[in-house]
Amino acid sequence: MKTYATDLTAAQWAIIEPLIPPPKPGGRPRRVEMRRILNALFYITRTGCAWRLLPHEFPPWSTVYDYFRQFRTAGVWSRVHNALRAHLRQREGRNISPSAAIIDRQSVKTTEKGGRTAMMPAKRSMAASVIWSSTRSA
Repeated sequence: MKTYATDLTAAQWAIIEPLIPPPKPGGRPRRVEMRRILNALFYITRTGCAWRLLPHEFPPWSTVYDYFRQFRTAGVWSRVHNALRAHLRQREGRNISPSAAIIDRQSVKTTEKGGRTAMMPAKRSMAASVIWSSTRSA
């Protein structure tokens, strides 16, 4: 099987595997490996390809998309994010939970305008109205 730079290593998979929900009880057994599903999701995330253009080395795109939606609804991605952050912070010798956060002005841009101006709906110009009405009457 072809490997990609986005594929999980054994060490990465060891961290993420316990966070993947088990199959639903009473349902059909899974026919695809969850590691292959995650590899496909990481490939899509990194390359930006369309779901339907997922290479054939991965499970079918509809299966990958279905698991993506299930994981999003079940909060799996939040748990994976928190576990990876904790693992990285611990590896760097820091507290597992951040004790503070910094938000600077560049991170929280809204608009150059302020007050009601920023909240007013866009208006059509008179020129656009004249052009529109002249083409409709012709």
